Amino acid sequence: MVNYNPSQQHEVNVHELEYRNDGTAPWTVTIFQPQGEGPFPAQVDVHGGAWNRGDRTADEVMNRALAASGIVVAAIDFRLAPEHPYPAQVQDTNFAIRWLKANAARFNADPDTVGGMGCSSGGHTLMLTAMRPGDDLYTVLDLPEAAEYDASVTYTVCCWPVLDPYARYLYAQDSNNERLAASSEAYFLDQDTMKEGNPQHILERAEKVALPPTLIIQGTRDDNVPLSIPQRFEEAYRSAGGDIQVEYFPDQVHGFGNMPGPESDRAIGMIKAFIARCLAPAGAPA
Repeated sequence: MVNYNPSQQHEVNVHELEYRNDGTAPWTVTIFQPQGEGPFPAQVDVHGGAWNRGDRTADEVMNRALAASGIVVAAIDFRLAPEHPYPAQVQDTNFAIRWLKANAARFNADPDTVGGMGCSSGGHTLMLTAMRPGDDLYTVLDLPEAAEYDASVTYTVCCWPVLDPYARYLYAQDSNNERLAASSEAYFLDQDTMKEGNPQHILERAEKVALPPTLIIQGTRDDNVPLSIPQRFEEAYRSAGGDIQVEYFPDQVHGFGNMPGPESDRAIGMIKAFIARCLAPAGAPA
């Protein structure tokens, strides 16, 4: 039985291994494994980079802190645009969640507690995976060892997430941010796809989807994700019946949670507390 106490401190063993090989390249995961009796809860980390850049090292500050509190964190690499457009990253994340559940015992983790954290575009990818864990479009990567598992998650933590890629594309155009606009075009290829693979629009279309408990961490000086995106998503998610908590950090910029300092410490503390609430036994005090 998992008993997550966010105030505990564990030594962390960090190691890398191959979690998938598509025949052309191996895909690597970094495992941040707390040392102790366990079993520990587990979490997949999905990095950002506007769907075109970045790697599994991007969220190391947060991943190490969460692992030290007693969470097995699996930070994944995955296919990137423009070589691999939508939905490649969602497919890889879906595969990684199933892989972590099937291999949880290797890392002294509990497969029934797997959650997810995604940052920036990784927040978009994670939320799509969480909302549509069994979608035929996202489950195409076969994993026989995980036949008994799906890609559902216990919770999602979305840090400065792009939860409406179409609105963010329009924002990038209006603000003359050619790099952001080009990144969206490279991944989604067209505006119709920006609307289809879009958590905000999924809710507005009233699709039948999973709604895991969700925490959003957002800085108010983020010039990459306008505040209207998390504000509208919070309203739509709650209206659809989802449990959602949004925390705004005054004067913080995009990616601040991975910049060591008091505000990143405060954000990590909120993430730990949120996860503890999600993993608490039924009837336990909040």
